[in-house]
Amino acid sequence: MTSKGLFISFEGIDGSGKSTQARRLADHLTANGREVVLTREPGGSPGAEEIRALVLQGEPDRWSAETELLLFTAARRDHLERTIRPALTEGKVVICDRFADSSRMYQGLRGEMRERVDALHDLMIGVEPDLTVLIDMDPSAGLSRAKARATVEERFEDFGISLQEQMREGFLALSREYADRFTVIDGNRDMDAVALDIQAQVEAALA
Repeated sequence: MTSKGLFISFEGIDGSGKSTQARRLADHLTANGREVVLTREPGGSPGAEEIRALVLQGEPDRWSAETELLLFTAARRDHLERTIRPALTEGKVVICDRFADSSRMYQGLRGEMRERVDALHDLMIGVEPDLTVLIDMDPSAGLSRAKARATVEERFEDFGISLQEQMREGFLALSREYADRFTVIDGNRDMDAVALDIQAQVEAALA
């Protein structure tokens, strides 16, 4: 994919503050004259938002990891076609709350399907972010924060603390595997301090 913009993804366990920090970064860049598209996964396009309701609501065992992978990939493909690629072609900064690294964790690690996740990603998506911001968070604190939101989209949180601990270690392993695009930010701090660290990393990438 040829693009003139910058593609930034935010990753981390549930409750790590990704959505808040992605929004704060979007506000910061917009205030400094950048054209920004703030989006999310699953979702980010009308079709993908419909799939979001399927995969994030309901009982934890509603879908197998294999079915989840197919649903997430379908949503991601629509998101890529309708939102991400057009924005990048126009030179905008795309900030995405989760992308393919979440599939590598939530389906690849939980379902022991990492090779299938990567193969399907290469076949149907073929795009990685220019910069991935991993907000590293204590799993207990993150899960407590996530459950306090009390929304209908708590299917993964309902798997409990063991999944969050597994995901945290998995995300840190990914940050080492893809060290060229990952930056790890300590999320166990004041939100303003976290935001300033993220802004510094992104400004460096834009420069």
